[in-house]
Amino acid sequence: MNNKINLFSIYYGWWKNIDKFIFSIITLLFIIGLFFSLVSTSLIASDRLDTNNYSFFFKHLTFILMGFLIIFIFSSINQENLFKISLVIFLLSLIFLALVPFFGIEVKGSKRWIDFGFFPRFQPIELVKPFLIIFISLVLCNQTYSNLIIKYLFSFCATMMIVLLLILQPDIGQTLLVFFTWSILIFVSGINISILMGIFVILLLSFSFLIIFIPKFNYIKNRLLSFFDTEAGTLNFQSDKAIESITSGGFFGKGIGEGTLKNRVPEAHTDYIISVISEEFGVIAIILILLLFLVFIYSILKKVNLENDERIKLILVGSISLVLMQAMIHIGVNIRLFPTTGMTLPFISYGGSSIISVSILSGIILNLTKRRLN
Repeated sequence: MNNKINLFSIYYGWWKNIDKFIFSIITLLFIIGLFFSLVSTSLIASDRLDTNNYSFFFKHLTFILMGFLIIFIFSSINQENLFKISLVIFLLSLIFLALVPFFGIEVKGSKRWIDFGFFPRFQPIELVKPFLIIFISLVLCNQTYSNLIIKYLFSFCATMMIVLLLILQPDIGQTLLVFFTWSILIFVSGINISILMGIFVILLLSFSFLIIFIPKFNYIKNRLLSFFDTEAGTLNFQSDKAIESITSGGFFGKGIGEGTLKNRVPEAHTDYIISVISEEFGVIAIILILLLFLVFIYSILKKVNLENDERIKLILVGSISLVLMQAMIHIGVNIRLFPTTGMTLPFISYGGSSIISVSILSGIILNLTKRRLN
């Protein structure tokens, strides 16, 4: 009886203090992803893997339920403990990321996954991203060292280490995401824009050298050349089919189950989910999803404006920047603004690593936006 009362009091204390509006948007986004997994992609994905018709849907549901447990845990713990735990997990996730080039599983020319056998296969960078934001924010707001240049250099070195590990996989989408998040954080912290642009130019030149002169990166070079030359090769096949699907769906879509993209593109349930949704439910569905993302970001920005703690401000800004940039890359690939890269749509796409990552991020956001009792 006492245990039941304790559990209820823990839950009640959590529910009473969290921002219910932000939590409702997070829940709604997850439900939307689960709905599209059920009606649009689950049967096709399961058929390809010769599994139970709804196995992908039930896996998706399991990941989301795990996600809500993670959200509850990360949004419940004490703020200072959150920072300490995040730094420990960040270091552990870096070790996993460093192991990928040696023990990673190669899929379609890239090593992004790691499988220990006793633990489900996962993508270490998805674990790194939410805690990288906390790490950089704590470094930039550290009161022990007043010299901002040292803080910028330290955060830059840590970020470039992750970038190099991602380039080795190679994973250009996640590389851009990590660098963009770091850039936003140091820009908000007050770095001179000319210095930031100088860093960007140097890194762009370095990246160009790698893909032109290092044979290991021919895969990236071919993909970029194919992107700019629409008549060459078949590397644009998925993006071309995605554009066709969006166009054929029109404003109101073809109807549930009437789309064909999920039959033609291998990663329809992950990297091309926005095109699948558009084909069956129309551009109107995409507009509504984007509006939901914007409301989510705006509601967090309102909290940022009311916050006095610079650490929390930076972490919240970094979190929404990560979600926004990842969504932009996903949509950009689907409408052929960017070259093809494996990038899920936060909350919506299928994928255990992606769902766990955005759940951790959501838990952190809810922790830092909840009502604090003085």
